[in-house]
Amino acid sequence: MSQIILAQNGSIINKGQTVGKDPLAFLSFQVDLVDEYTLRSFFKMFEKYPLLAKLNSFSVSCLEQYRKCPKKNCICTGMDYLEMGKTVEITGFPGEPSLEIYRTFNGVERGKTCDIRSFWLNKLLDMFVQLGKLKHVIFGDKVNTFEFDTVYNLFELIDGILWALSFHNMPSECKITLL
Repeated sequence: MSQIILAQNGSIINKGQTVGKDPLAFLSFQVDLVDEYTLRSFFKMFEKYPLLAKLNSFSVSCLEQYRKCPKKNCICTGMDYLEMGKTVEITGFPGEPSLEIYRTFNGVERGKTCDIRSFWLNKLLDMFVQLGKLKHVIFGDKVNTFEFDTVYNLFELIDGILWALSFHNMPSECKITLL
């Protein structure tokens, strides 16, 4: 699998070169994050490559919120970093088995996952982002959980983070209207 590096300044690096204006050819590439990569770096990527914002309908409201935040010191004390994760769940065996695969985006505090939905971007933007392991959960007579090294592509990263952040500010796509 081809690999790209996401830089702190929002740049996408392929084979040592900064990608030009058309990043779509790199959506399926495996992502590696520089050590200093933050959630702010993620949003800088949309400023550098506006075409990427068209991949997810939640990007507009997330970018609006991002632009209203302070330019630095947007951290949540007590949380160590933010982590992108993948989960594969197998349920219903014996019987009618099913398989679900989904991505998560959570905080990590002292090695434990914590929900970030109650935090606004002004508490998350300068938190470091890491790529977590794949969790394989099997529901049966007992619940078994295994962890594996995995890879993330650029599309998964973009869609996963924006989906998770869409629950923070309740954009119009998620609002329930009462008559």
